[in-house]
Amino acid sequence: KMTYGELKRLSARVANGLDELGLDRGERVALYLPMTPEAVAAYLGIVLSGRCVVGIADAAAPPEFQKRARIANARAVITVDSYIRDGKEHAIYSKVVEGDGRRAVVIPRIGQKARLDRDDDMTWTDFLSDREAYEAISCRPGDHTNILFSSGTTKDPKAIPWTHTTPIKSAADAYLHQDTRPRDVLAWPTSFGWMMGPWLTYASFVNGATMALYVGATTARPFGEFVARAGVTMLGVVPKLVRSWKTDRTMEGLDWHRIRLFSSTAEPSTPEEMVYLMFLAGYRPVVEYCGGTEVGGGYITGSVVQPCAPSTFTTPALGLDFEVLDGGQPASRGELFLVPPSIGLSTELLNYDNDEEYYDGVPEGPHGERLRRHGDQVERLGDGYYRHLGRIDDMININGVKTSSEEIRSVLKNDKVYDAKPIAVDLDGSGQHRLVVYVVPRDLRLLGSDTLRAELRLEFQRSIKANLNPLLAHVEDVVLVSELPQAGPGKTRTMEELRKDYAARAAHA
Repeated sequence: KMTYGELKRLSARVANGLDELGLDRGERVALYLPMTPEAVAAYLGIVLSGRCVVGIADAAAPPEFQKRARIANARAVITVDSYIRDGKEHAIYSKVVEGDGRRAVVIPRIGQKARLDRDDDMTWTDFLSDREAYEAISCRPGDHTNILFSSGTTKDPKAIPWTHTTPIKSAADAYLHQDTRPRDVLAWPTSFGWMMGPWLTYASFVNGATMALYVGATTARPFGEFVARAGVTMLGVVPKLVRSWKTDRTMEGLDWHRIRLFSSTAEPSTPEEMVYLMFLAGYRPVVEYCGGTEVGGGYITGSVVQPCAPSTFTTPALGLDFEVLDGGQPASRGELFLVPPSIGLSTELLNYDNDEEYYDGVPEGPHGERLRRHGDQVERLGDGYYRHLGRIDDMININGVKTSSEEIRSVLKNDKVYDAKPIAVDLDGSGQHRLVVYVVPRDLRLLGSDTLRAELRLEFQRSIKANLNPLLAHVEDVVLVSELPQAGPGKTRTMEELRKDYAARAAHA
């Protein structure tokens, strides 16, 4: 356990240590490590000293680390020698060396001494200053505090700056929608390489709450036992994680009575998954929460003062609004556009033109408003509810029938399928798309089974015909995989990326 006072003193030692390294105000320091108390202190110390965090996910390979550090011009790196997850050692510092990172500060594994591979690098103990007080550096509201990255799977990742105003958005969302109060204990498995890392930090500390951190496999029962021991009151999840718990019944029978609400983000969920999640804590509500790094939090969500219907949203995030358009006209189902301004919305990118990315070619709103592109599909339901349909680039158009990949996925459930991702593929360059489904089977021993592929193909066609539209009900192929290719925590790669993967598989075959 670490108190606010202990965290403040450790953050001050980090800030003083950065001064002693000779880094100028405004310079950028990469964090490349799991979410630990030391990582939180490093994050706060960097901001406290008037510098800027560059968040890089610890799972990033050396070329991805190198690319992000180069784009952000990180002048130093705070990392960890290695850590244990799933019973395996994950080396991080060696990836900094391989990626030719700048001077590194290396935190040793618990009970071990850090080994340095370069003369200029230093251990965490040698880096920390003895001075435990620090006067925060005064900055302008628009100064950068954090550089975060989009997944960057189709091109260089967008480098998205957070400023000194972004924490207002994160903390306000947590207060107004997740109902965060000083008595709360928040847990949301993440890292500073993704927006939920800084979001969780501000959501917890600005609201006077406690943050619960866990480094390990969140799919395994020890994580659930940690949630119980820590007295977590708000547990954040991604649907993929709940899917795993439901399949393996991992968390059943645990004492989660202190949880008063869940929150789910990253991808659309299903009602069955969310009802099961509620069941694990005596049917506590789930606040769906959808947003983005460039939003600083959510744009559509739920609240504890509105009825909770699993897998639906009830309101735009307070302080922000949006329009749903189809073909440039208001619609109950279509592409969602944000209505600026709003605290948290990015106004610049380091390596792309912000206006070009988010505003060029965007239609005006119904009353002439300037709208901002976000790239999601949403459907307005009755009684003030909304349903998230996934990314607009995951739209499927087969035989003139348009739907979303997520809508097709929702009808493909059976006892042989753990997870699935439908895509539309132009097999012969004719412009006519065919339906292909990536499937993670429940029994991974059947990954090479042509019999299972054939069975699933017929079952999928019957289910699509019965539940959606017969014109969609021809499945060209089923691809069995051990895991859906990931773009980030809980986020499956886009349809365009999976099309390239399928083309490569077809060429190899």
